[in-house]
Amino acid sequence: MNKRCKVSINCITAWSVFVFMLFTTLAVQAQVRPAAPVKPPASVIDSGKISLDSARFKIAGDSVKLITDSVRFTIDSLTGDTLWQRIDSIPMSKDTLDAPVDYTAEDSAIISIPKKQFFLYNKAVVKYQDNQLEANVIHYDQQSQVMEAYGGKDTSSNPLNLPTMTQGQSKAISDTIKYNVKTGRGLTKNSYFQEGEMYVQAQTLKRMDKDVAFAFRARMTTCNLDTPHFAFRTRRVKIINDRFAVSGPAFPEFEGVPMPVAIPFGIYPMVKGRHSGMLAPQFATNQSAGLGLEGLGYYKVINDNWDVTTRANLYTYGGWALFVNPKYMKRYKYSGNLNLTIQKTKLVNTSTAQSNEFIKYTSFLINWSHSTDTRARPGTSFSASVNAGSTRYNDYVTNNIYQNFQNQLSSSITYSKTWGQGKYNLTTSANHSQNNNQRLVNVTLPTVNFTANTFYPFQKKESVGTAKWYEKLGISYTGNLLNQVAFYDTAFNFARMLDTTQWGAQHSVPISLTLPAVGPLLFSPSISFSEKWYGQQILRRWNPDRDTVETRISRGFFAAREVNFGMSTNTRIFGTFNLGKDTKLRHEIKPTFSINYKPDLVKQFYDSLQVDTSTARKKIRISRFEGSVVGGFSEGSFGGFNFGFDNLFEMKKRNKNDTTGDDPYKKIKLIDGLSFNTGYNFFLDSMNWSPVSIAFRSTLFEKVNITGGASIDPYAVDSVGDRINKLLWKQGSLGRFTGGNLVISSSFQSKAADQRSDKSRMPVDQTMTPDEQQRQLDYVRANPAEFVDFNIPWSVQTSLSINFNRQRSADYRSYVTQINTNLNVSGDFSLTPKWKMGGSFFYDVRTAKLEGVTMYITREMHCWQLSINVTPIGPIKSFNIVLNPKSGILRDLKINRSRSFYSAIEQ
Repeated sequence: MNKRCKVSINCITAWSVFVFMLFTTLAVQAQVRPAAPVKPPASVIDSGKISLDSARFKIAGDSVKLITDSVRFTIDSLTGDTLWQRIDSIPMSKDTLDAPVDYTAEDSAIISIPKKQFFLYNKAVVKYQDNQLEANVIHYDQQSQVMEAYGGKDTSSNPLNLPTMTQGQSKAISDTIKYNVKTGRGLTKNSYFQEGEMYVQAQTLKRMDKDVAFAFRARMTTCNLDTPHFAFRTRRVKIINDRFAVSGPAFPEFEGVPMPVAIPFGIYPMVKGRHSGMLAPQFATNQSAGLGLEGLGYYKVINDNWDVTTRANLYTYGGWALFVNPKYMKRYKYSGNLNLTIQKTKLVNTSTAQSNEFIKYTSFLINWSHSTDTRARPGTSFSASVNAGSTRYNDYVTNNIYQNFQNQLSSSITYSKTWGQGKYNLTTSANHSQNNNQRLVNVTLPTVNFTANTFYPFQKKESVGTAKWYEKLGISYTGNLLNQVAFYDTAFNFARMLDTTQWGAQHSVPISLTLPAVGPLLFSPSISFSEKWYGQQILRRWNPDRDTVETRISRGFFAAREVNFGMSTNTRIFGTFNLGKDTKLRHEIKPTFSINYKPDLVKQFYDSLQVDTSTARKKIRISRFEGSVVGGFSEGSFGGFNFGFDNLFEMKKRNKNDTTGDDPYKKIKLIDGLSFNTGYNFFLDSMNWSPVSIAFRSTLFEKVNITGGASIDPYAVDSVGDRINKLLWKQGSLGRFTGGNLVISSSFQSKAADQRSDKSRMPVDQTMTPDEQQRQLDYVRANPAEFVDFNIPWSVQTSLSINFNRQRSADYRSYVTQINTNLNVSGDFSLTPKWKMGGSFFYDVRTAKLEGVTMYITREMHCWQLSINVTPIGPIKSFNIVLNPKSGILRDLKINRSRSFYSAIEQ
C-alpha cells in the first residue's frame, strides 16, 4: 500500500524539509514561552544527551525547534546559529490526543498543516486506541477532533467501501459516520451493527458516548440475513453497550410483513457473559395436575466463582416443584454444582381401587458433583458424585421416559491421598445405592481402602547387569474397611435402621515371582493370604413348628482366613490358513494354565440347613457371613488345576489398491475374543469339574458390536433343583446354562450431505462436570427435536440386551430363573432438506409389551425452529409443540403448547 502526500510547502531551508520528514503526528504540539537563548554548554554537546528518537519538533516562523525531555534548542534558518534553553516541563496543547493515530490509504493522503486536517482516499483505515475505522474517504479535523467517513460507489453504482467502525468486539457498518474522537459523541446514517447475538439496523444513530446511543427507526433481530426472517421494529430505542436496549412500542414482523400486534415496550438483552435476570416460564396443561407454569425462575450471579439458578413449576390443582441449582468454580482449584429438587405431587386419582380424590406425594432429589484440579494439590484429590432421593421421584418426572424407567441410583464421595512417589494410596469414601423398585436404600459410610503397591525387598538399590531371579519377588498389600446401613424409605425407623448396621474389613497380601522364560513359556509362582473381619454373623435354623427358616444375628468380632498357592504359565500360539489365492485366515490362541492349592480354613463358619419338609432334598450348606458387606470365603479345599484359552480370528485379504507393497494385505477382524475357562478339583469325592465360563466379543463391519457371556454347569440336577454327580458331557450335552448375557448394538447413518460442514447442535464443553453433561444429555433425550442434525439424511441406532440368571429363592426352597430382554431402537430421517422426523421405542421381549415410545418432527427455519415431541406410550404420556428462535437470548420468546397426563399410579 502506498502513501502519497499532495501538500506543497515552500521550503525555506533544507532543515525544514528534514524536520517535516520526521514529523509523525499532528496530535502533539508544544506552546513555547519566549526565553532568552543561551549557548549550550560543551558538556551537553559532548555527552550526547540529545536523543532524536524521543525528540519533538516544532516549526515556528523561520526556525525549527527540537524539544527533548530536558533541553530545547533552536536552529535559526537565516543565521544557522544554534541556541539552547534548559526546561523543566513541556506543556501540551488542548487538542492533544491520548494515543497516536495510525492511518493508511490505497490512493492518497492529503495533509494540511495550517488547517490541521488530513484526508484519506480509497480503502482508508484509521486506528486510534481500540477503535478502527475503514471507509472510502476519511476526513479528520484536529482542532474540532471530529472524524468523518463516507462510502463510495463502483462503476455499477453499487455501494463501495462503506464506513465500518470496529470497537473491541463490536462492529458497525453505516452510510456515513461523523464522530468526535476524544468524547466519543457521533452521528451515523443507516447503521447496521451487532451487539452480542442481536443485530440492529437504525436509520439514524446518535451516540452520546462510547457506551450509550439513541437510535431512530430501528430494527432489531437475531437473524443474520440482510433481509431477516423476523424482526422487531420500533421508532425510538436507547442502547447501552454490553447491557441492554430499551424501546417504546415495538411491532414484530415476519418476512417483512408487520403483524397486527404490538408490545407496549421492549427490553432486549445485550449482555455478554454471565448476568442475573428472570427466567421466563412456559405454559403447560396436565390432565392430572391441571394448568401450569413450568420453568419460572431467576438466575443470580453471586460473584466470579458462584451463581445460582432457581426455577419452579406451579400447577392449579396444588402441585408444585422447586429446583435450586448453584454452581461454583475456582480456576486451577475446584469446580462443581448442586441440584436440589423438592416436588410436591398432587394428581387426580384415576384408579378405581382408591377412594381418594387426589394422589399426594412429596419427593426430593439431590445431585451434587465436585472435582478438584490435579494441579491444586498434587497427590491429593477430592471428588463427589451424588445422586440420591426419594424412590418414587422418577415416577412423576414428565416428558423424560428415560428417567421414568431408571430404577437404580448411586452416589460416591471420595477423598484420596498418594505419597511415597505413588507407592502408597489411601482412599476414604462414602457410598450410597438404592433400588427404586424395592424401595431399598443402602448407605456405606465410611469405606477406607489402603494399598501398598508391589515392592521388591530383595532388589538392589543400584542394580548392575541382569537381575537375579529372586530380585523379582514382589509383595503388595490391600486393605478395606466398610460400614453399611440399610433401610426402606416407605417406613423409615431410626432404631430399626441401627439394627441393620454392619461393618467388615478385609486384608490381602499377594506375593508374586516372575521366573525367567523357558522357551515360549512364562512361569509365575504366587502365594496369597487373605483375612476378613466381621462385626456379626447370621445363624439360621429350621423351625419345624412353623415350617420355615428362622434367622438370628449374633454380634461380636469374627475373623476368617484363606490361603492360596499357585503356579501359572501362559504363552501365545499363531496360525495362518490359506482360504484362497488372495485370502488368509489368521488364528491366535492365548492359552493359560495354573496349578492351585487352597486349604479349607472356613469350614467352621458353614452350617447344614434344612429348608423344607421334603425328605428327598438334601440339606444345603450356607455360610454364616452370607450377605455381609465383605462377603464370605468359599467352603472346601481345592487342589487341582485351572485352564483356559482366548481366541482371536481375523481375515487377511489382499489389498488390490496397494501399489507400493507396504500394505499388501487388509485385515478384517472377525472375532475379537472368544475365551473358555474351567477347572478340576482333585480333593472332591464327586463333581470335580468347575462350571465353564464363556466370553465372546466381536465387531462386525465396524458397525455391529456384539458382547456376550455364559456360565455352563457340566452336572445335572435332581427333581428339586440340586446338583447331582451326573456329568452331562458323557451324554453328549454341553451342560446346563446357569447364567448368561448378550448385547448386540449397532449404529448406522448415511453420509453427510455437506462433508465440509459441521452442524453439531450440541458442542462439547470441556469445563462441564460429568453431572452437568448427564443433565445436558437428559435434556437432549427429552427434547430430541431441538438437537437434530440436518446434515445427516438418516441414522438408526439399535440395541438388544438379553440377561439370563438362575439363583436360589429367598426361602432357599427352590431356584428362580430370571430373564430380562429389551430391545431399544432409535433413529431419524429427513422428509425434506428442512423437515426431519424421528423417534425411539423400548420393547420388553419377555412380556411382549412396548414400554415406551417417543416420536418427534422438526422444521429447520434458519433462525427459528419448530419442534413437536410426542410420547404416546409410557408411564407419563405427553406431547408438546414449540416454536422458538435459536438465539440463546431470545430462547424464552417461544410459542408452546404442552400437555401431559399420568397413567394410574398406585401408592
